[in-house]
Order: sequence, then C-alpha cells, then structure tokens
Amino acid sequence: MKIAVRVAVSVIVLALLLTLLPFDEIKRAIGKLSPLLWLGVLAGFLVGHRAGVEKWRSIINASRADLGSRQAVRCYAAGLFANLCLPSIVGGDVLRAALASRVTGRTEAVVIGALADRLLDVSALAVLISVGALAAPSVLPGAASWVVAGLVIGGALAGGIAVTIAGRRPLSSWSPRFRRRIGRTLVGLRRLRRYPRVTARAFAISLCIQSGFVLLNAAIGRAVGIDVPVIVWFLVWPLAKVAALLPISLGGLGLRDATLGALLVPLGVPMALGVVASLVWQSVLIAGGLIAGGVWLLLGREGASGARQELRAIRQ
Repeated sequence: MKIAVRVAVSVIVLALLLTLLPFDEIKRAIGKLSPLLWLGVLAGFLVGHRAGVEKWRSIINASRADLGSRQAVRCYAAGLFANLCLPSIVGGDVLRAALASRVTGRTEAVVIGALADRLLDVSALAVLISVGALAAPSVLPGAASWVVAGLVIGGALAGGIAVTIAGRRPLSSWSPRFRRRIGRTLVGLRRLRRYPRVTARAFAISLCIQSGFVLLNAAIGRAVGIDVPVIVWFLVWPLAKVAALLPISLGGLGLRDATLGALLVPLGVPMALGVVASLVWQSVLIAGGLIAGGVWLLLGREGASGARQELRAIRQ
C-alpha cells in the first residue's frame, strides 16, 4: 500500500505539471539542450559516483570490514541501479549494504558505515543550503531573500540543537515508534566521531561530489534557458533533493521537479523551465542507474567465472 501511494503521488504530480504548464515552452526548452552537453553531464554524474564508491568504502573499512575496491564498485553499482526500482533512494543504500555484508561477513560494520555515509551526504547538502542561504540576500529579490536565509539558518540551528538533545536523552525515553531510527542515527554519529580523519576525508569528498552535481544542474539550467547566478543553484538544488528524500513519492520523482520549479519562480524563471531542467537531470539519473546495473552484472559474471576457474584448478 505504501509503494502504491508513492507511485500514485509521483504520477499525479507529473501529470499535473505536464498538463498545467505550457507544452510549447517545455518543448522549446528541451530543444535547446545539446546531446553533447547531456553526455557530458552523464559523464560527470558517473565520475561523481565513482568518488562516492571510495568514500563509502573508506567509512565501512574504518571498522575493518575489509571490502575490496572491486567488490565495493559492484555493491555500490547495485545500489545505484536499485534506486531506479525501489520506492525510495534510501532503498539503494539497503541493497548495497546487504551485498557488502554478504561479501565481508561483517554486517554490523557495513550497516552502521552505510548509515554514517548517508549522514555525511545529508550534512554536505545542509552546508550547501547554508552557503546558498547566506548568499540569498544578494541574489533574491526583496524581503524574500531575508526570509529564505532566516528559515534555512534557523533550521540548521534547530537541527543542531535537536541532535544535541537527542544524544543526551536516554533512548528508552523515546516512543517505541521512533526508538529504532533514533538509536541507529546516534550509533552512526558515534561511529563518525570515533574516526575523525576518515570522517573529515569522507565529508570533504561528499561536499565535492554534491557541489559537482550542483554545477552540473546549473549547466543544464543554463542550456534550457534559466539565467540565474550559479550561487542560486547551491540553494535551490539541494533543497529540491532534500524534498525528494521525503517518503511520499517514488524516489522523489515529480516531487523534486515541482520543488525545483517552484523555488526558481521568485527569481523570474518560468516554472516550466525549472521542471524541464529537473526532468533532464532525472534522465541522467536513469541512464546512470542503467549503466550501474550493467557494471553490477558484468562484475558479477566475471567474479563467477573466476571462481569456477579457481575451483577447476583446485580439483586438478
């Protein structure tokens, strides 16, 4: 039922966007996009996730999971591909953690490491949003700039205070409904604190990856006719991505597109252009996920073939 609701939300939102927005404007915006630019964005997306493999592997191996580079690529690629099929992008994290657990035999280290990796990614998005909010008064019109900056900075402070309070409050005092999630989050935070060097390096990589994705989206926006300062993208794109994390749509489809388009409207950008830019990025996500699925299958076949050859050699 939950999956059906998420699919329905994505379908309804996309249908409303494509029905209410001017189709001619959408068509013209798509026609402006160069195939070479799209391929370049896809290449940048894959490079970013290749760096993400090493970031994820370093956090897991900090607990001596001993996950090899080749197996890390295979598990990560499986998770990236699963994002296309599962109802939430967090589902890909679960799959790659399950595969890595089977390879290493250290389930606890892999699961907690995967959670810590996700916390770092969310923290990197928070930093980018804060940077965009601090620059908002210089780029957004009127009092809206100060409202946005105040909301984002206030939200960041409230989040920091909430994490501090949650860390000091006994886990048994929380409602059973939230106890498991809060407990896992606190364990992930403690894991990051135990390995400061690994955490700092992984956070720097995550910040670079997310910044790179912001710049790729800015390039897409510029190609379809969105003329706004680059710093604006450091505010609107992470906010749209955070909206996509909400468990109410199919992997953020539709919700991310509507959020990005709405956030660009106060800057004089027609909502149709923002939606098109987001849908183009969605097409990159789909293509990248399919390529990751191919990598997963290829490495799996090669691994099985190598295992059979080793078994024959032992028998001989």
